[in-house]
Amino acid sequence: MLVRNAKIGSIVTSLRQIQLTAARMTDHSIYQFHVKDADGKDVSLEKYKGKVVVIVNVASQCGYTNSHYTQLKEMLDKYHSKGLEVAAFPCNQFNNEEPGCEVDIKNFMNDKYKFEPDLYAKIKVNGGEADPLFKFLKKEKGGTLIDAIKWNFTKFLVDKDGKVVKRYGPNTEAKDMEKDVEALLNN
Repeated sequence: MLVRNAKIGSIVTSLRQIQLTAARMTDHSIYQFHVKDADGKDVSLEKYKGKVVVIVNVASQCGYTNSHYTQLKEMLDKYHSKGLEVAAFPCNQFNNEEPGCEVDIKNFMNDKYKFEPDLYAKIKVNGGEADPLFKFLKKEKGGTLIDAIKWNFTKFLVDKDGKVVKRYGPNTEAKDMEKDVEALLNN
């Protein structure tokens, strides 16, 4: 009888694990992910529940850096109190335009632009070693012609429920996203 009860208990535990795994697999929100911040600490993206988030791959030595950092800072300053967050993920995959370590990147953003987004660890956004979050983002909102991230400053707009609602290429400046951001904040 004890052996039978132990087997039943084991089966019930296995079923619970399967249910949890299935729930995670069907969760089409960013909340299922954990990432490393710029200090190497594990962060659950559940921290963004109820917030509108711009997720962007960044680089300090890109031709887009000045306009994007300036405009993302302006947008964050304007809408942060209403629930906007910017999650910046440094990436060195495009012409080695983000060669610095996280400390250097953070200092560059803060010192030159006074821009203080949520800064995360340097990642890869394409290929077999791409960060799982960016694999998910690309799956949720594919690109024009191909789903791969084409360059620095590809931006994903995420709603208050953690759903990816829009993708913007590097040529789209932050100021051109403002109406979409406002609509989600007011929703």
